[in-house]
Amino acid sequence: MIKVQVLFFATIRAIIGLKKMEIELAAGSTVKDLKQKITEMYPHAGPAMESMLTAVNRIFSDDDTSLPDQAEIAFFPHISGG
Repeated sequence: MIKVQVLFFATIRAIIGLKKMEIELAAGSTVKDLKQKITEMYPHAGPAMESMLTAVNRIFSDDDTSLPDQAEIAFFPHISGG
């Protein structure tokens, strides 16, 4: 098992109601596995989780990225400007 720190920003923070949490996952888990776990814990966050940008240890990452033990994962919405 691994433990990761999850940080929530902007829209997803408002939906879940937390700034951060620690989650335990099976070794070898990916960002996609983490998103699924969060969606199981907070079903109303599912649609938003699908479109979140993800950073693992401050590096932008995709759903196939493996999560190391004690990683910091941040979720935030896509940002557009004008």
